[in-house]
Amino acid sequence: MVWLKWLTVSVVMTCGLLGAGVQAQEFPSKPITLIVPYGSGGTDTQYRKLAELASRSLGQPVVVENKPGGNGTIGPVQMALNAKPDGYTIAAGTVSLLRQPHLQKVNWNPLTDFTWIIGLGGYSFAVVVSDNSPFKTLADMVAWAKANPGKLTYGTPGPGSSLHLLMADLAQRAGFTAIHVPYKGGGEATTAMLGGHVMVGVNNLGSVVAQVDAKTARVLTIFDAERLSRYPDVPTAKELGYNLVYPSAYGLVGPRNMPPAVVKRLHDAFKVAMEDPSNKALLDTLSQIPWYRSTEDYTKWAVESYPMERAFLERAGVIKSN
Repeated sequence: MVWLKWLTVSVVMTCGLLGAGVQAQEFPSKPITLIVPYGSGGTDTQYRKLAELASRSLGQPVVVENKPGGNGTIGPVQMALNAKPDGYTIAAGTVSLLRQPHLQKVNWNPLTDFTWIIGLGGYSFAVVVSDNSPFKTLADMVAWAKANPGKLTYGTPGPGSSLHLLMADLAQRAGFTAIHVPYKGGGEATTAMLGGHVMVGVNNLGSVVAQVDAKTARVLTIFDAERLSRYPDVPTAKELGYNLVYPSAYGLVGPRNMPPAVVKRLHDAFKVAMEDPSNKALLDTLSQIPWYRSTEDYTKWAVESYPMERAFLERAGVIKSN
């Protein structure tokens, strides 16, 4: 009867494997929740467009749920620690997941508690001034800051933000000092810059594009790898001699231990979505850049960026080096 027991076990194992395969093939069989760690009507615009487009490939709605807070970490972390790894609850992944553990003690690990599904895009960051500013170029700003130590003021959407860190890093590389004035968001920072409350704004380009197009503000530099087609006359910081390339990438993450077939299904659907002409048009409108990374490359990027974020914080003086 040993052979009968062996046959029974084999059949059970085979059925189990087949069942898992069928389950993966049938995914999704119900709506998918996409947690976006921002408020509605702002930065979530891009995710809503991608969710709409991906729904067509998946055959099920992708429903956006806004959960702001914790510098973009509360929503994704709650998902990672509480959601089943079945693909029905995923989240927007931003660089904040790789930075926050360096700033405070947390009960999660960005490299072991998440599945990094796909890299989707990046925010273009810029140094901006009002149209009546005496600074016509970044060199003008740097020269003035050096001649007037500690008098240059700049506004950002908040302390510890990528924009704060970029300006602090730029100041260190260029050899000047400046006063950081944090605001509650990109809109407030833009208003302060236009109103003369700060001399310079360091902001997501999408937050100032209306003012730039209306010529009430001008961009001195961007931190992308290449110039933007929308603003071909604006130089990159790297072109100007500062090795600062920081597109602030974003993508999709899920809980750890997601089935590879489910990850692939999500990856493929969102890749099709990001390549849709309507999405590309939206990116241009928002002054964002496409930043596709496969699951493997997105995971590799996270692993490599994690220690780099610490170094970034150290250079900016936000945390001390070990």
